[in-house]
Amino acid sequence: MKGHQFQSRMLLGALLMSFAAALSAQTWPSQPIKIIVPYAAGGTTDQLARAIQQPLSEMLGQPVIVDNKPGAGGAIGVDLVAKAAPDGYTLVFGNTGPNAVISLMRKVPYELKDLKPISTVALTPMMLAVPIDSPAKNLKEFIAYAKQKGGELNFGSVGNGSLSHLTGEHFNEMAGLKMQHIPYNGGAPLATAFIGGQLNAAFVTGLDGATIEASGKARYLGVATPKRTDVVPGMPAIADDVPGFLSVAWFGVLAPKGTPDAVVAKLNSAIAAAVARPAIQKMFAEKKVEARSSTPDELEKIIRDEVAQWAPVIRKAKIEMN
Repeated sequence: MKGHQFQSRMLLGALLMSFAAALSAQTWPSQPIKIIVPYAAGGTTDQLARAIQQPLSEMLGQPVIVDNKPGAGGAIGVDLVAKAAPDGYTLVFGNTGPNAVISLMRKVPYELKDLKPISTVALTPMMLAVPIDSPAKNLKEFIAYAKQKGGELNFGSVGNGSLSHLTGEHFNEMAGLKMQHIPYNGGAPLATAFIGGQLNAAFVTGLDGATIEASGKARYLGVATPKRTDVVPGMPAIADDVPGFLSVAWFGVLAPKGTPDAVVAKLNSAIAAAVARPAIQKMFAEKKVEARSSTPDELEKIIRDEVAQWAPVIRKAKIEMN
């Protein structure tokens, strides 16, 4: 009898918890929502998060606050969200780095299963930039030039273990090159070094490469998509000369594990509506970024696919983050 009573109490407790969660989801949101950006203000991730800040606030009827928590390659901000209450009021604007590949290079205090994908917001391909005075006028010429120079050429990145770093190492491997990696602490220092003539190449997003492009001292040789893309009109695909080469950064929103499905659904719907706004589509396109929402399952698959793509690159290049 006692066992039966215990089971009944457990069942009643589970039903009450389920009812409370459903009720909470119905009234959500009833307070401001915080989106943590795990990088300093001004970078690609921060700019994209702030672009949807006001539209989301209008859709959800509550203030949406963007809070920058930089450090450890984005891991600090992601960890804060992984350990936050799963109530939909603390989210992370994540990307490839801290949400897909950092854990392959160093120990982080969270696991991917600690986060619940909600939706992508944007996709942006990496592009290969070289100085305007480079003797190479196209990708085929650059590969021949880099092979001729052996290990004399370098490529810059926005940081050790960043997607721009991984992309450069992947390019080295697939094109048979030996360019030396030079990491910088973000897009601004990278742009300064590039404009100052210290670099032979760099893989950048449209946002990180904007300063370089505006200086008139760079030439883009290709985009890291399987074929030409309308995101970067007229630019040849690197895969035309390096078959299979691909490197596309995603940006999206994730919540702590355990966030109610109904809350996730509301967030997903609001993000999709915000991303579909013509003003957002136009703003992103001007920055060589594709505004694109997704289902939670689609974002989860993107993350899994990236882990599978970059793990062997990291191992072969022996990339580690301290």
